[in-house]
Amino acid sequence: MLTVSKEDYLKAIAEAEAEGQPVIGARLAHWLSVTPPAVTFSVKRLTKDGLVTLGKNSEIRLTPEGRKIAEATIMRHHLIERMLFEVFDMPWHEVHEEAERLEHAVSPVFERKLLEKLGHKDTCPHGNGLSLRSPADRQKKGMSLLSEVDTDEEYTIASVYERDRKLLEFLDRYGLRPGARVKIEARNYDGTLSLLVDKRPVHLGGVVAEKIWLAKSEPKQKHSR
Repeated sequence: MLTVSKEDYLKAIAEAEAEGQPVIGARLAHWLSVTPPAVTFSVKRLTKDGLVTLGKNSEIRLTPEGRKIAEATIMRHHLIERMLFEVFDMPWHEVHEEAERLEHAVSPVFERKLLEKLGHKDTCPHGNGLSLRSPADRQKKGMSLLSEVDTDEEYTIASVYERDRKLLEFLDRYGLRPGARVKIEARNYDGTLSLLVDKRPVHLGGVVAEKIWLAKSEPKQKHSR
């Protein structure tokens, strides 16, 4: 029997994989805010159900069936985020937590209605792809972390880490949202960055800069009169 708990675990495993790190019990406990014994119990149950396997060094991996369920849950989450943002005008930094609560209640009929209403779109309000992208995948598409890009170049925020509500509120406060134009003016001695965000000065710590993916900005077109 598929439960809300199983869907949560399978989705978390898929999302943790996309962060480019091996998925182990301790990391999963942190992602789901549960105890390590709770993870051990749940992983045993998922293994028995044929939804995950344990590899070398106790790395947790999805089976094809487990990945299918994870991707279906991610799709529902994506649609709810878009519905809240595009239809109900909920602030972009608030929709993730709400979608976490609602994603399990979406029936196949309602999912089809959401697709009809919203249309197909790969990215959510945080700029993250429906097909989960690892750091290597993002780099292949020309994206770079804010912590790694050159100074005096202009970039556009492509996506941000969405699982931390306080981080999202912080980013929103300084205009650091998908689509914003960013230029690094200086890397300071104390590890902070001096930025222009849509031409507004912002100082940012290195920890936050590790959570923001950028793409090279296209030159602005000059319109003829």
